[in-house]
Amino acid sequence: MTAVISKLRTGHVGLNVTDLARSLAFYQGALGFEVLGEGKEEGRRFAFLGQDGALVLTLWQQAEGAYAPASAGLHHLALAADALEEVRAYEERLRGLGVEFAYEGVVAHGEGEHSGGIFFHDPDGTRLEIFVPTGAEGAEAPHAGAPTCGFF
Repeated sequence: MTAVISKLRTGHVGLNVTDLARSLAFYQGALGFEVLGEGKEEGRRFAFLGQDGALVLTLWQQAEGAYAPASAGLHHLALAADALEEVRAYEERLRGLGVEFAYEGVVAHGEGEHSGGIFFHDPDGTRLEIFVPTGAEGAEAPHAGAPTCGFF
């Protein structure tokens, strides 16, 4: 008997970090994630982060250096918001925390696209995006002919 295969979907994302406490402060304070579980054993520190009790992100303290965009692996982590106003609220919160952005304000994913968002980095340099699938009409795209999220 052949097993039924369903469509796969992202369950959670795991990121290696250099300093778990610093990354927890960022992902909790700046992005509003809650700690669902944590391992504090020396050499095996980690944290499960989520929203409304659902696991979204796991941080593993096992990186020895900053994020390396030229290496194979994670390109960026995109987080979806429900409305453009939410993206702008996150932008304001992140600016208040001194986070640097790849582009100024909300930008479109491509020229004329309805989707877009903000692009920035976590404390280890991991590329992050908060976007909306619609609502960014009229926002400029920083690159002609290439997806905005591909080159920041």
